[in-house]
Amino acid sequence: MIRTENLMKSYKNSVHALKGISTVMEKRVTSIIGRNGAGKTTFIRILSTQLMPTSGSAYINDTDVIRFPEKIRNKIVSIPQEASPIGILTPFELVKMYLVGRGQSLQESTVSTNRALEDLGIMEYKNKPTDTLSGGTKRKVFVAMAIASNADIIFLDEPTTGLDPISRIEVWSAIKQIEGDIILTTHYMEEASELSNEVVLIDDGRIIEKGTVVDLMKRFEGFVRVEGKDIADPAITIGSTKIKYVRKEEAMAYIEAGEVVKPVSLDDVFIKHGVEVEY
Repeated sequence: MIRTENLMKSYKNSVHALKGISTVMEKRVTSIIGRNGAGKTTFIRILSTQLMPTSGSAYINDTDVIRFPEKIRNKIVSIPQEASPIGILTPFELVKMYLVGRGQSLQESTVSTNRALEDLGIMEYKNKPTDTLSGGTKRKVFVAMAIASNADIIFLDEPTTGLDPISRIEVWSAIKQIEGDIILTTHYMEEASELSNEVVLIDDGRIIEKGTVVDLMKRFEGFVRVEGKDIADPAITIGSTKIKYVRKEEAMAYIEAGEVVKPVSLDDVFIKHGVEVEY
């Protein structure tokens, strides 16, 4: 279980990244979604002992993250978005070295490394220097570290950024096999829907909504999304496109008018909040 109380983070340039987050997260997979600069990465960096908050407190399984970081680090793995591998090392060497550093034996780490690389579909690159690999494959190497670690809690910051659709599905499959609890940030609503037991929506340093995908989607039951340039108000304008939510039985009029009609998804929770919520 992760618990935070009035967690705040301000930087010297007067940017307030977190503005008092108080929450409890106790689901097996929790996705944190939000716009660029919303505070997602700052939040998980504090939880994973990489960054000190300005004020407030955070606990993992009742252990104070701020006061006892060394106790937390033995139980977690954190894969930051900006992580880059040591280019001369191979995927096998990188993952095994990481596991040995965490205390696994040479034999155990060899077995765990091979299994993780196989699960992620990158065994063919096992012995190639990582600086010769694509960005997506490098990203998979870090996910392999997390999978093989057997940590209690795994923090994944944008785990599938830069991956093609097939690679993304492979990573999703591997994440589902992780035994520990997972906190991940993502910009992909499909990813959050596919993996999450709970979704936390952050914007402007605050949690503005939280719940299961089913709970968050309840407001859209019986509705579809209509997109176009000339939709009558009230409508949400994003760029030059207007978005309106109408009941399914009303959608035919918009279809006949040549507008684009789509089923609603978790994207719509994100869109509605990003435009309509006042702070």
